[in-house]
Amino acid sequence: MKKNSEGILHENITVAGNLLYPGYVIKGRKKSLMIDAGINLFGPLYLKTLDRILGSYQNLDYLFVTHSHYDHLGSLPFLKDKINNLKAGGFSSINTLLKKDSVLEWMNNLSDIQRESFKDIVGKEDVKIKPVNLDLNLKEGDLIDLGDLTCKIYETPGHTKDGLSYFIPEIKALFPGEVIGVPDWQTGEQVEVEFLSSFQDYLNSIKKLIKLKPKYIGMGHKWFFSDEDSSLYLEKSYQATLEYKKYLEKHLEKVNGDIDQAKNIIAKEEYDLPQTRFQERNAYLANLTAQLKHILSLKN
Repeated sequence: MKKNSEGILHENITVAGNLLYPGYVIKGRKKSLMIDAGINLFGPLYLKTLDRILGSYQNLDYLFVTHSHYDHLGSLPFLKDKINNLKAGGFSSINTLLKKDSVLEWMNNLSDIQRESFKDIVGKEDVKIKPVNLDLNLKEGDLIDLGDLTCKIYETPGHTKDGLSYFIPEIKALFPGEVIGVPDWQTGEQVEVEFLSSFQDYLNSIKKLIKLKPKYIGMGHKWFFSDEDSSLYLEKSYQATLEYKKYLEKHLEKVNGDIDQAKNIIAKEEYDLPQTRFQERNAYLANLTAQLKHILSLKN
């Protein structure tokens, strides 16, 4: 089954925020965990929906992020500031990244492009992405006890070097961020491939997650898969990754390895003409450039 990531998805899984940037709230008997924290502009909305889900946003115990992109950890500093005793977790290198002025400026600029669209959410709140420390530097094999549920951590690089996936074995629920790509916005049937740091790592991470045989998959944007659609999407993602590499190679060959030319042609085919991608265009172009550079490097 495939449905939008909003509201109550399972007796233990509810979405904070909304389907654009879902924060998956896992409620155990003793502790609660939210996975991912969207863009910074969504900070006030996360607090509002956490109040509804947990009785008070102060009842959120953990906030874990899947990777270091602004649309997955943007509200982390805001939520850390607002929620007493909240423990934030992610890959260790995020600590260093979120102290670099150039990185913070880039993230805030990408967010501000969308401010007008979400002005009713952000209001006058100061949601600027600021330096923040992770309380938990998570790694492969770590286990977080939520009471009757456990969150198991898997290192899944490829989309980024710092990618982590979170698996709740008791209910077989997986939260992979974007290391298995992003389903298309309209139907969820097509896979938008998202390897950025390493094609091979990305492929290996998908294979690792296929072995978990998840019953549920909470995607980074909009979609929630269950039962046979979970395994179907994972297999589809693996095949789409192989095909997309060939697609990029073909375009690079046509323009003799000129990344800018290849980027412009592909952007027109993938982004401008179809107009079906949810991702903001500047972020899309930055990701596409990283993909083309990586594929070209594999040939040299």
